[in-house]
Formats: sequence, C-alpha cells, structure tokens
Amino acid sequence: MAQPTSTRLHPIVALRALRALKRNGEDTRQAVLLIDALRGKSSLRQFARFRRTETGRAVLAERRQLLNRLCDHERLAELPLGTLGRTYHEFMRSENLTAEGLVEASRIRQTLPADDGYTLFRERSRETHDLLHVVTGYGRDPLGEGCVTAFSFAQSGLKGFAVIAIWVARRLSRRLRGEPVRRAVLEAYLHGRRAEWLYGADWENLLAEPVESIRVRYRIAPATHYPKVLSAVRSRQAAKHPAAPVAV
Repeated sequence: MAQPTSTRLHPIVALRALRALKRNGEDTRQAVLLIDALRGKSSLRQFARFRRTETGRAVLAERRQLLNRLCDHERLAELPLGTLGRTYHEFMRSENLTAEGLVEASRIRQTLPADDGYTLFRERSRETHDLLHVVTGYGRDPLGEGCVTAFSFAQSGLKGFAVIAIWVARRLSRRLRGEPVRRAVLEAYLHGRRAEWLYGADWENLLAEPVESIRVRYRIAPATHYPKVLSAVRSRQAAKHPAAPVAV
C-alpha cells in the first residue's frame, strides 16, 4: 500500500478556514480544508477498521467506487419510493446538488496517490456525507449541517467535524435564543455514538433498501430537538413574512 499523507495537524490552516467559514457558511471548500487540516491519524485508524470488515475487504479488492453509483441518476430515479437511493436522488435534486459537486469542492490538497486503498476509503467517506443527511433525517439548513457534522464526528473521530459542529451550535444558539439548538447538536453526536459504524456500510447494496429499515438496522435514532427548532423557526418566519422561505 502506498504511504499515506502526513498525519500532522495544521491548526493555523484550520483557523484560517474557520474564519472564512464565519464569513461564508456555505463555503464547502473551507469546511473541507478545516477537516483535512485537523485529520491527524483519525482517518488511518478508521481505514484500518474498514479493512477488517467484510465490506471493506470487498470494496478494496474490487476497487469499488461509490461515486459511480451515486452519479447514476437514471438508475436511482427508477428505484421504489422510500428506498435510500430514490430518497437520496430526490434529496439531491431538491437541493440542486450533485455528488460530483462535492468531489470538486474537496479537490484542494492533492497529496494522496490515486491508486491506493487509503485514498479509496477517503473518497468513499467523503461521498457518504449526503447519504448521512438522508438516513439521519437532518436537512441542509445550517443547523442540519451542524447536526450531521456532530454525528460524523462521533462516527469518525475527525476533529474538524467537532469544530464545525461546535461553531454552528454557538452561532445559531445566539441567533435563536430560547430554542434547543445546542441540545439538537449534542443529540446528533450522541446518536452518532450509539449508531452502528456507517463508514463500514455496504452503501451500494443499501441504495435499494428502504430508509426506515436502514435506520433500524444501524440503530439510527430519530432526532427530537432538531425538528422542534425547525418548527419554531417556521412559526417565527410565518408570523413576520408569510411568503418567505424558511432559513435556520
């Protein structure tokens, strides 16, 4: 196996990326930079765990690319309603997103060889981000992203996810005083701790399965605080601007 990239932490790079995120919370490139700067040895540990799983051995032996399945829009659209693949397809279309877009946003630090198993695992982990949105039920609003990163930190141990989750919780709790914002993010983290390890899931085969059965199998508990915050925000905005879209 090829030698992986340096495991050194880069706090200055992370700080700059966080400052840029504060100016523009939609800047996915800065989020990727922050996570990469604080990666350390976490991904190596996760990769070692992945290699020990049946799915991991199959993915590495077959050089399986999850991205190929996620980009097959016609096939995903033909899956039955309620399946992961169909729900993912509709989620991405409703948000005007593509799996390729996340790939482009993450092409910042090309320090890894393209043909080794570690790179394959890193790419696969990246491509699960929007799948996690679907199976956890968290949207792409700022609080939803904060909750998904908290869940992802619990699953992966990547410190950058923790930084983003804490930053989102602090920022939104100031904006939405009286709402359980911090509890929503903490709950997402705890749910990530209790769930089965999703980075080792056989996502290719799960695409044809109902989302609800996946949640049961992987012990993904439903959020309670996140929907309360969304409901409260909708009520506030409806009172002020009845025709305006909801923005947390």
